[in-house]
Amino acid sequence: MKVAIDTNVLVYAEGVSGAHKGETARLLMDRLKTDAVVPVQVLAEFFNVLTLKARIPASEARGLTGQLAGFYQTVPTTDGLLAEATALADLHRLKIFDAIILSAAAEAGCGLLLSEDMQDGFVYRGVTVANPFAETPHPLLASLLETLP
Repeated sequence: MKVAIDTNVLVYAEGVSGAHKGETARLLMDRLKTDAVVPVQVLAEFFNVLTLKARIPASEARGLTGQLAGFYQTVPTTDGLLAEATALADLHRLKIFDAIILSAAAEAGCGLLLSEDMQDGFVYRGVTVANPFAETPHPLLASLLETLP
């Protein structure tokens, strides 16, 4: 199953905020390896958090963002994807950037989106949102983790 990664997972994996969440995020990223999908919107948010919140120099943040873009499959934000995301945001009262990420995950054929920010268990176009930091993991995430090395 293809898995999309939201910004918070990448940010925690980089060591910004929360040691426990960082450990969980790094373990997930290591186990998913290159099977993960990262929407370009996530990479933009990642760069933003690194430079504004973590105060990492932009040149270093650019390098980290570029490494992720080169390692994982990315999904661009196209006109069509944006149109879908605005409809999704309107229909389900989502933040537009969350709707872009969820729409991108659906576009890439993902079955799971790992996100701390969206409603755990929400399903859109075959993509289930799962909070990887929840005390009890979503059954779909738990099942996936059992199959990974």
